Amino acid sequence: MLRLAKIFSRLSVIPLFLLLSGCNFVVMAPSGDIAMQQRDLIIISVALMLIIIIPVIFLTLYFAWKYRQSNTQATYEPEWHHSTRLELVIWSAPLAIIIALGAVTWISTHQLDPYRPLDRIAADKPLSADVKPLTVEVVALDWKWLFFYPDYGIATVNELAAPVDRPINFKITASAVMNSFFIPALAGQIYAMPGMETKLHAVINHPGEFQGLSANYSGAGFSNMRFKFHGLNQADFDQWVQKAKSQGTALGRPEYLALAKPSERNPVQYFNAVDDGLYNAVLNMCADPSKMCMSEMMHIDAKGGGGKESQENRERLIYDNRDGSPLHATPVKADGGADHSMQHGDNSMQGMSMQGMDMGNGSSSDSSTGSAQHQGH
Repeated sequence: MLRLAKIFSRLSVIPLFLLLSGCNFVVMAPSGDIAMQQRDLIIISVALMLIIIIPVIFLTLYFAWKYRQSNTQATYEPEWHHSTRLELVIWSAPLAIIIALGAVTWISTHQLDPYRPLDRIAADKPLSADVKPLTVEVVALDWKWLFFYPDYGIATVNELAAPVDRPINFKITASAVMNSFFIPALAGQIYAMPGMETKLHAVINHPGEFQGLSANYSGAGFSNMRFKFHGLNQADFDQWVQKAKSQGTALGRPEYLALAKPSERNPVQYFNAVDDGLYNAVLNMCADPSKMCMSEMMHIDAKGGGGKESQENRERLIYDNRDGSPLHATPVKADGGADHSMQHGDNSMQGMSMQGMDMGNGSSSDSSTGSAQHQGH
């Protein structure tokens, strides 16, 4: 009976391995050089720490076994309190590990800086001087991704493609809510923030279809804010571009403003013509022509403010990409139905713009107004 119990206890471990079989280890088996270097950094860091952790675990178990109460052969020294040799081992080994980790972290922080242009395609492939990087402008919307290809005059929603072994220069921003752009097979996550531009330089080394996602909670549709990233050879990428041009429609400011409204589970969309300067308008939070661009506001501030008349700019400085709707407004799903998951019962919030986006109200008043008040005194 006891033997059967031992057999069943060992067999009970099998379901755990079955559960692990469903895990996606893409972070540890990526397809892009930057992600591979990040994986190597994880492995090196864990290995360095295990140099200390494994001996400590082993010695803890060994001492517990050797100095157990029933072992009368173990040396009993209740007055022992110090060993210089032991102290040197205890302190020098962790110190060496910390120094090694610090050196690895310092070097990798500079080598893997997302703003740093690539100097290689892979470990054995230096970057050729005549290779032109692919520029992709990324906009995180509620709750989908918009990608501009300025070199090709196209844009896509929830689908991204790039040629294998060609550097990609990502320029990343958001329409309203802070988000995080993440393709685990390609590189680490980079934040997308409204009114700001972050960057990422990366390359995909193997063809295939990979998952991209939002890695920062941004509201009700966050869990479905995913897209497909295709690594293609140059011929297939050219065909993909032609597909976007043949199946796409025009993307102007009215179309963008409609697209920017909250929606979930958006299908892939293609745009074969994009208004000039639309990405810069999104970045400057003035895709809506009635709003003042942040660059214009900063120019006014740099000149000392706009005087008393700058008070008239207040409405133009309320940046709310949800069209001034209250916080309990009902977002629209991609299929046209209403999504009531965002509704709130507090009627006191009606008429308010999104918190943090009202650049001309209360403590968040624009500096142009502040400059005018200063001149008035």
